Amino acid sequence: MIKPAQVHRTGSHTGIFYGWWIVAAAFLNLFFTTGVIYYGFPVFYPAFVASLGFTRAQVTQGFLLGALVVGLPFGLFAGTLIDRVGARSVILYGIGLIGLPLLLMGKMTHFWQYELLCIAEVVGYTLAGPIANQVLIAQWFRARRGQAMGYAYLGLGLGGVLSPLLANFLIRSFGWRAALEIAGTVILTVLFPVGFWMTRSTPAEMGLQPDGANAAFTKTSDELGVADGGVSAAIRTSNFWLILGGATLVLSSVNAVIQHFILFLKDQGYPIQTASHFLSALLLSSLGGRVLVGYIADRFRKKNTMALFYLVLGASIPLLYLAHQPVAAFAFAVTFGFSMGADYMLIPLVTADCFGLASLGKLLALIIMGYTIGQWVAPWAAGKIFDTYHSYGFAWAIFTGAALLGAAAIYAVSAPSKTSTVSVAGSATE
Repeated sequence: MIKPAQVHRTGSHTGIFYGWWIVAAAFLNLFFTTGVIYYGFPVFYPAFVASLGFTRAQVTQGFLLGALVVGLPFGLFAGTLIDRVGARSVILYGIGLIGLPLLLMGKMTHFWQYELLCIAEVVGYTLAGPIANQVLIAQWFRARRGQAMGYAYLGLGLGGVLSPLLANFLIRSFGWRAALEIAGTVILTVLFPVGFWMTRSTPAEMGLQPDGANAAFTKTSDELGVADGGVSAAIRTSNFWLILGGATLVLSSVNAVIQHFILFLKDQGYPIQTASHFLSALLLSSLGGRVLVGYIADRFRKKNTMALFYLVLGASIPLLYLAHQPVAAFAFAVTFGFSMGADYMLIPLVTADCFGLASLGKLLALIIMGYTIGQWVAPWAAGKIFDTYHSYGFAWAIFTGAALLGAAAIYAVSAPSKTSTVSVAGSATE
């Protein structure tokens, strides 16, 4: 592993800008903290029901309680810490609060233990998950920020594809208790060294400039202070509420569809195995979207790119009305999954365009706190609609409209034009 003290002005012996090592670190952070916890953990639920006697409501209640009671207020606290002490320290604390509770879950016997450990997991996720890593990438990149964010967020998408498979393998091979302990051990042994030796909060800590530019680089709109007016000034602008509202509407729709996708396809007559294949196709397609959206965002106005992908996402939901036909189900999975490439990663890019970097951590914390509520409420609402009408039809109509409205809100954001951000001279070779 290359240590920061060993690098030259470009950040490496080989001429590769050190910021790409930061992208690799963020990739691993998002793979484990979001991919494993968000997509892989539900694989353990049947074991909790069978072995510990938990109800289906209880297996999800721990994280719901953590998100509502601890995660929301702690999100703002995490944003404040990131802005004051840097992302690296915050991530290191978060890693411990993710890995250690997983180890302890392998020993739990009572529901109250599960609840407390889930709350600790939520705190760890809040510290080491998307907020800190988004700020980390934003600090290290300007001209190539979209590309860098896209590569980092491949970790989240790849974690979503692989984590359920790996969790199933570990449970079948070693039992669910040992599987949790193995997951916790791997997270600690991989992410602690990466965070301690590889991660640095800003390029200035290594005497570098964003994007590997020379000291005499031309400043972008971030450094020129286009909107570094602090949180209080930001929340008084329409841009903040458009970003918050647009992201909440779209991400709520995304999570409602994802959480009910298998159940919905089962209702359409597909066996569970086939429905799972469609979900895998959706998540695989999202990997391609995450790469492409980063390149597009670096070449066009980021808020327009975000609005376009959100528009395609919303327009794809009506394909679910034809999902009894395999061609339509597959078309939905590919289109919806690909447009999911813009789900989280463009939010920090557009926010940084509008408000700069000085208070980015706190602003992202507020935005993430806002859309997290929607992400928990929307799947519950979809379930209530199905319980009432014995069909998801009305729910798909609501979430189609919500996603399209969210796309319109993002398009209405008044962000600096692409040409207002001056290109950075003297970039290091990739």
